[in-house]
This record gives sequence, C-alpha cells and structure tokens, in this order.
Amino acid sequence: MEWWKDAIIYQIYPRSFQDSNGDGIGDIPGIISRLDHLQQLGVNALWLSPVYKSPNADNGYDISDYREINPEYGTMADMERLIAEAKRRGIRVIMDLVINHTSTEHYWFQKSRDKTSPYADYYYWQHGKADGSLPNNWTGFFGEDCWEFDPQRCEYYLHLFARTQADLNYHNPAVLEEVKDILRFWLRKGVAGFRCDVINILYKDTLEDGKKRLALTGSEHYLSLEGTHEILRQLREVLDEYNAITVGETVFVTPSQAQDLCAPARRELNMVFSFEHMECDQYFIKWFKRKFRPKVFFDCLVKWQTSLDWNTIYLENHDQPRSIPRFGSEAYWKESGKLLATLLLTLRGTPFIYQGQEIGMVNFDFDRMRQLNDVESKNVEKVLRRFHVPQRLRWKLIRRTSRDNARTPFQWDEGPGAGFTDARPWLGINRNSEQINLSRQEKDKDSIWWWYKDLGRLRRDSEVLRRGQFVPLEAGTQVFAYQRVLGGEKLTVVLNFSDQPASVSHRGQVLRSNWNKAHFDGRLSPWEAVILIPQ
Repeated sequence: MEWWKDAIIYQIYPRSFQDSNGDGIGDIPGIISRLDHLQQLGVNALWLSPVYKSPNADNGYDISDYREINPEYGTMADMERLIAEAKRRGIRVIMDLVINHTSTEHYWFQKSRDKTSPYADYYYWQHGKADGSLPNNWTGFFGEDCWEFDPQRCEYYLHLFARTQADLNYHNPAVLEEVKDILRFWLRKGVAGFRCDVINILYKDTLEDGKKRLALTGSEHYLSLEGTHEILRQLREVLDEYNAITVGETVFVTPSQAQDLCAPARRELNMVFSFEHMECDQYFIKWFKRKFRPKVFFDCLVKWQTSLDWNTIYLENHDQPRSIPRFGSEAYWKESGKLLATLLLTLRGTPFIYQGQEIGMVNFDFDRMRQLNDVESKNVEKVLRRFHVPQRLRWKLIRRTSRDNARTPFQWDEGPGAGFTDARPWLGINRNSEQINLSRQEKDKDSIWWWYKDLGRLRRDSEVLRRGQFVPLEAGTQVFAYQRVLGGEKLTVVLNFSDQPASVSHRGQVLRSNWNKAHFDGRLSPWEAVILIPQ
C-alpha cells in the first residue's frame, strides 16, 4: 500500500518544538503533548529530526549511539510512547537516518583509532602526502578542509561535514551490516520508515585529488555513484520486510539521477528531496544570494513535476531559511503565506510541512553572530573572516542563509517563552512571537493556520489533488498556473507571486481564494492564490 502518496508529512525539529521539563530544550514528551496539533492539521506522518544519543556538535546529526535516545530529549520509553500515541491518532513516525557519518564519540570511531581493532577500517583513514600536506585536496560541506589528524592513530580521517562527523567506509561490508541491524532495531519498534540524510554521497570510489571547484572539490568521487545505488538496494531488502518507506536527502541531483534513485523497479528509495528549486535564489553556493526571480522558480518546479512520476514537495526544512521572506513577501505576509501553502498542497507529490510553516513563521531577528548556534554558520564565518570579508558583509550573508533561521523555537502563544518553554531557550525566540503564534491564529479563521487546515482537508477529500496529473499552463514573470487532471476531472491553480496585481485568461468557479473572492474575473490581487473548477 503506497500510503505515503496520500499523506501530508510534518517535520519536527525536536530541540525547537516543545519543552516539557523547563530546561529550554524541546523534547519527546513535549512532542507527545502536541500531537493533537498535528492531528488537527490533517497530518498523516511526522518526520523526526535525530533524537539519538549525540554530543550535539551538529544538533543530533553527529550520532554517538543509534540505539539510545539523547537524554536531553527523554528516554527510550518516551520514544516508544510517542510511536504509540502517534499511531493512536493515525500518525506514522519517520526517523532520521544519518549513515554517511557518525560522531567521533561513537564507539566504532573510538575503536577505529586502534589499527589492530576489528573497527580499524570502519572509517576512511589516510596518511598525509609526502610533502606534509593533507591526504587530498577535497573540501567539505561546511566550508573547510575535510581531513582531521588523529594523534592516537597518527593518521587523518575523512569528514565531509564537521570535524566531529567522521565518514563511514562502505568499502568494508561490516559497516553495511551494522546499518542493516540499526534499521531492524527501529523498524521492530514500529517506525514507518526513514528520511535518509545526504544519502547519495555514501560511497567514495577513490581518495585521489579532485578537480578544483569553488566549493566541494572532490565531489566527483562520491556524488551519486553506482556504489551508493548498490548500498541502497541492499538496505531496501531490509525495509521491504516491514513495508517501510525511505525519503532520501540527495544533494546536487538532476531529475534523471533522481529517477535512478527512486524508480520503483530499481528498489532503492521511494522519494527524494531535490534541491534545485531551493537554489534558484543563489549564485553557485547557498551563501551567495541573488534576487528571487519567480520565473526561474516556476520553470524549475515544472521541470521536476514533469520529469518524475512522484516525488516530495517542500519549501522549508531545518536546513533552509523560512519560505515567506524567501519566496513570498513580508509586506503581504498573510497572503503570501497562504499562496505558498496553496502551492505546496496542490502540486503532484507528497507534501512536507516544516514546523512553524503552518503559522507563517519567518527568519530569526538576531543581530550578532554570538546569538547563533549553527556549526555551519560559525564555520562559514571563520572562512569569510580568513578571506578578509568585512564584518558587515559576513553578517549579511549569514543572516540571510543560516540554518538557525528555521530553528528558532515554535511560537505557540504570545507569552515570554512563546509557549515553548518557561526557561531560557536553547536558541533565541523571535520577538514577533507576540504577533505570529498558533494561539492567536486559532482564533482567527482567516489566518494562515486555518488556511493550511482547510487545504489539507481539501487535498484529503480530493482524489484529483492527491493523485491527478500535473499539467503546466503558465509560468511567467509573476504568474504560475497549472492544472491537476484525473480522468474527466480538472482543477486549475493560479498563483500571483508579486506585490502587483495581474490579469490572466484562466477562468472557472472559485473553489478557494486566499482573498476570499466568491467570483474570479481573471484579475489577481497581490499574492492571490485561486483554485478554480474550469467551466
């Protein structure tokens, strides 16, 4: 049963969702206390960012034990209760699977530091070059060299991310067997599947120097290689025993590569998170932003909608800035928030809502680096400083792009802790929580929250929205229009991505309008979204 094709999936970033014990950190009991919120939203599954034991150098994406819960988040009993309570509400739980690397505090790594240990080649270890330089010229995802010297082993280990995140060596078959056992451990507990972190870079074909690039030198030696496809096929055999799904975070993939990863006949992944539509406002790498151009965005969406039969749909996650200031308009905050919700919930594929998106949360309002927690942002700041980039420009680049933009605590109410905590939060709460919060929007049936609820219900009740084909109609400089078609049924979606009005030729009976219009004459208000039944 392909339940995930009819689902709306909600991502929870545990540290920032709900604190239940007054330590300023979100936790699993806090998530349990808010499951009714997800049920009211019409969510069918939740994706939980890592809750495993971790020293938190990268907020849980550096795992020190895959079979233990981070004590900050609770206990294994809490996790089992979350799975059970979610199931009681018709909500499945999807875990985050981070298997490209582990924390250097993981016992595999600690034992690997001994060359005589059975774990000696669980990771990539290399001597430096004869001239004393690093083993190769690769650069990592966090803007730094990706080799770290270990004084105990007297060799360097590879880390494509933070220096405390050592890459696993899948040339050793024992590593894959360990991962299979981890999958079985969680599947037996009742999880419905896994979101697979940076899953298309698992296999490194060689450790030779790479072609020099502005970023990620060496990536031709690990991006979407056949070795990774073989790993995924072997993992699929375990997942099929439990009818579990996998969603792959896949960096730098084309539609053709995505098809290779998730075509049903290949038995690898069910869906992927592609990034091309999230890169339409940048030059080369995400830190160098350019003005958002709607047509570039539209063309990218059309390409992916028409190239793959099925895939994920998303506009936000824990690694991306918030969508309203990025793709919408803070001047038309409510209207553009509703328009983006309409886009998300009417495209073909499985929509993913990131926590806070449903109430229109926006980027952080911090004003200095020391307020940030994100290791990536801190590393990039060091690199920019090394290249003598002025402080004001460094902060401008980081403020727009930092992952902490999406990680500020959920704004439940207008209180001093925004209903998230009674203590000092682990990361600052946006001061706009007095205006943007769930409690306030629950009382306003014209709010973004009610719009998400309504569209979620519409999608659930409409087979043409859930399973219909995508047919592009218009992708201009500000207007995006398309149809969803199933048999003889059609729905037309028209979206105006602009502060300026627009006129279109599309007509029909109004099914939904975020400007509350009962009739549509072809004239779109700023940031208007309409769903029409063609006449």
